[in-house]
Amino acid sequence: MGFFDKIKQGLKKTAQLLKTDVRDLFKSEGRLVDDAFLEELLAILIKTDMGLPAAQDIISEIRTQFRGRVVQLEDLLSAVKVKLKSLMAQPEAPIAFAASGPTVILMTGVNGAGKTTSIAKLTKMLLDQGKKVIVGAGDTFRAAAVEQLTIWADRLGVEIVKGEPGGDPASVAHRAVARALEAGADVCIIDTAGRLQTQQNLMQQLSKIHRVIGKQIPDAPHEIVLVLDATTGQNGVSQAKHFSEAAHCTGIFLAKIDGTAKGGVVVAIRQNMGLPVKFLGVGEQADDWSVFNSDDFVEALFGDVVGEPSRA
Repeated sequence: MGFFDKIKQGLKKTAQLLKTDVRDLFKSEGRLVDDAFLEELLAILIKTDMGLPAAQDIISEIRTQFRGRVVQLEDLLSAVKVKLKSLMAQPEAPIAFAASGPTVILMTGVNGAGKTTSIAKLTKMLLDQGKKVIVGAGDTFRAAAVEQLTIWADRLGVEIVKGEPGGDPASVAHRAVARALEAGADVCIIDTAGRLQTQQNLMQQLSKIHRVIGKQIPDAPHEIVLVLDATTGQNGVSQAKHFSEAAHCTGIFLAKIDGTAKGGVVVAIRQNMGLPVKFLGVGEQADDWSVFNSDDFVEALFGDVVGEPSRA
């Protein structure tokens, strides 16, 4: 599948919810845009977890354009998509590679967010680009995390650097970067302990990893990617805020977008954060990911509401 098809597949549950609810608002002859209609539409948009501010912005646009008029479904959706694309707009933001030497990427996020699988997906993407990748198993506090990452590394054919169970994650990060330099790797991806935003000691640990890596490679880490679980909905926005401030995140990998009808949380994240959404996880396999594109996201969200999607 192409990127658009993957995004469309990932947003299937959210799009189905919108398709059913939005169509229920209309009759064949259209619908008068009055206060009652706008309240119903607002409730539908909020159900996708896009957040009240974004939903209100869209309603304001619809009110301005159509209030007091009978509107057809197609015209309404066209206006909604234009407004949503403007709210979601962000620069293309894939991985910012280092000018020379290994690019170091830290992966952060709470336990259960899908971090290990997201690392596998990112590794597969880089391998497909012809990059040599070294992986560091920096989540030393969970044996299961190291075991799962080892399985993925073996499956993908990449070298993994591990430490002692319960050992110093900064030491693992140091050895992973040293190995990347020695092996002439293009990218070093380092897992970090799944942490809650309230665990100050773990945030301090992340700062230590920053310092250690920065001594080995100036300007490293080059990316700090926050993995968020899309199924957590609005709670993901709170996570993103806290993690961004503490970890200086550079972007978001939104995992499990295929497992929720609340894919609109991407809108809330973009509205509340200065962070770009870099990638979407749309399944459990290494190839089940997509580079995030805001226009494709909006088209996938609404494309099937009035029949065929506007893109193939």
